[in-house]
Amino acid sequence: MAECPKIELFLKASGDAESVGNCPFGQRLFMILWLKRANFTVTTVDMKRAPDVLKNLAPGSQPPFLLFNGELKTDTNKIEEFLEEALAPPLYPKLCCCHNSSKTAGEDIFRTFSAYIKIGKHGLYEQLEKKFLRSLTRLDQYLTSALDHDSNHPRTFLDGDTLTLADCNLLPKLHIVRVVCKKYRGLDFEDLKGISRYMAEADQKEEFKYTCPPDSEILHAYSSVATYWDK
Repeated sequence: MAECPKIELFLKASGDAESVGNCPFGQRLFMILWLKRANFTVTTVDMKRAPDVLKNLAPGSQPPFLLFNGELKTDTNKIEEFLEEALAPPLYPKLCCCHNSSKTAGEDIFRTFSAYIKIGKHGLYEQLEKKFLRSLTRLDQYLTSALDHDSNHPRTFLDGDTLTLADCNLLPKLHIVRVVCKKYRGLDFEDLKGISRYMAEADQKEEFKYTCPPDSEILHAYSSVATYWDK
């Protein structure tokens, strides 16, 4: 029987310097390893002490990064590709998508959100708001129209009834959008039935639920850049 690889995941620490901080890229890798059912350790890195902690381990790098049998991996996209290849069947499940459209669903939401949440209610705010809401609507339409081949019902997740790499990429970002928009814009996903159902299903999955940072960490990260809009 093949020896299990030694996998060490390093993530940005929260304000308490111990628990997991706000980083959708780190949560993406955390979810992948959990879904793979691999044996791995998670080390949180206090960024206030990072230069001393990382100077020998990963000089010039910031979390998230990975040590796989002692070999340093620092690029999130390349780490995802590597893990899908290295942790493959029959010992580990495949997480790749069956449908190409699943890979790009919601891909513009975080970009349009980032512009929308930072602007005050002046200038181009209406244009940025429309772009952001359109990106949400496109994802919502995808989630309500993409059907599972077996049941002919809407898929539970982006690619089917199980979480895939596409969900690991989108869900951490969508969770940030959910938390920050509720705080700063009074906006939720209640009227977006597809997204609401998608997030509700994800909230029941331990791979997502237990890798999310606390809402307070997300709000703290955006406290210096997000703007309130007057009613």
